Amino acid sequence: MRLEKDCIGEMFVPDDALYGIHSLRAKQNFPITREHVNSLIIESYLQIKKAAALANQQAGTLNKEKATFIISACNQLLLSKDFRAMIVPAIQGGAGTSTNMNINEVVANLAMKISGEGSQDPVSIHPNDDVNQSQSTNDTYPTAGKMAILKALDPLEDMLKDLTHALEQKAEAYRNAIKVGRTQLQDAVPTTFGRSFQAYSSMFKRDLQKMKSFEASLEQVNLGGTAIGTGLNASVSYRQAVTPILSQVSHLSLTQSDDLVDATQNSDVFAGFSAILKGLAINLSKFCNDLRLLASGPQTGLAELSLPKVQAGSSIMPGKVNPVIPEVVNQVAFEIIGKDLTVTMAAESGQLELNAFEPIIFRELLISEDHLTKVIQTLIENCVTGIKVNLTHCQHEVDHSSISATILSPYLGYEQTMALIKKSEVTHTSVKQVVKMAHLLPDSLIDSLFSPEVLTNSKPIEPSESGSFVNSNR
Repeated sequence: MRLEKDCIGEMFVPDDALYGIHSLRAKQNFPITREHVNSLIIESYLQIKKAAALANQQAGTLNKEKATFIISACNQLLLSKDFRAMIVPAIQGGAGTSTNMNINEVVANLAMKISGEGSQDPVSIHPNDDVNQSQSTNDTYPTAGKMAILKALDPLEDMLKDLTHALEQKAEAYRNAIKVGRTQLQDAVPTTFGRSFQAYSSMFKRDLQKMKSFEASLEQVNLGGTAIGTGLNASVSYRQAVTPILSQVSHLSLTQSDDLVDATQNSDVFAGFSAILKGLAINLSKFCNDLRLLASGPQTGLAELSLPKVQAGSSIMPGKVNPVIPEVVNQVAFEIIGKDLTVTMAAESGQLELNAFEPIIFRELLISEDHLTKVIQTLIENCVTGIKVNLTHCQHEVDHSSISATILSPYLGYEQTMALIKKSEVTHTSVKQVVKMAHLLPDSLIDSLFSPEVLTNSKPIEPSESGSFVNSNR
């Protein structure tokens, strides 16, 4: 065991530990969860430390030898992805200081270990003075958080593209599959599953566009602002160089915020991004609600769709199969909506020159991105691609739906059409047959009006085609 000191006092740290006293105190102070800081934040933080060492060396405030070993330590950790020494819990007080110091301690100790390989005299590298030079938690932590969010965004956007593509394939496959429309869960005029699937695709394309348009806000970082955005203790050379260097190191298109004070104290950008994720969650849940309704039954429900059977649904009812994939999507959506409230409250609760609650903001956003990505993947693979429309059943519903009589209103008027609907319901005869038996319109026109193309308005009848019968009976 080695004895280390900080402003609070002394603690023993295991001899072989790369972390130090600051990390160990945080682990003891925040026993809320065993969940550690997200690996994307750790990766991003290591890239920041590497970029800072390069910028400080370029500025002449960090000698080449120390910079080289710091960079080597960062590279080794980034390459191995061995983050076992990052022991700080994800939920923590201190505005991310514990995470920053955990990184500083691990990089410093590993850098000294590397410098001592094959030598009796390792270089002394201090976690604060060297690894954290020209930096503060208050500019590095939000920068690392934004970088992590951007990295998690790519797979989410890719999966969302796959979902829109899968829905467009369904739209094409069932372009002419007619069905009864529903408003307020009551029968409405007919439509097609092609249009329904295309509408879902358009909805998710809108979510994708919102995400892409928001990327520029996440790419603006406050690195170089140090404690409160004024840049205290950072050279002009460092402040100008560090963000461009970090962009090269991370392969992200990062820019330094025009107002570093604003970017340091205000968290509205995270609330805005959270709202986009919530919007996606709402749309996913609505889509899956529709799937569960349309596939309900199958004997006594709507049964217009058949969802893939992926697992047994009951321990007591043999043969029962439940819509488990839409159900898990619903539950993830509920989770995301709840996390949005957490982010909202955390963003609102920041005071004066800093928001102390970014740890919970980043945790919630990164979990949301990850869970959305995974749940969309299972939605595509285990549900959407295997959806089948029950064509015969849907056609039968349209044929026997009195609401289809809406097509007659321009020819017979609202009141007479309503009378025909009531007669259809009493006699259990289709409206089409009731109209034919009443000899109110020529059979040829009736057949045209009740064709799928006209009922769904994909091929409207022009007045010239119906001749003198338009409005003649009103």
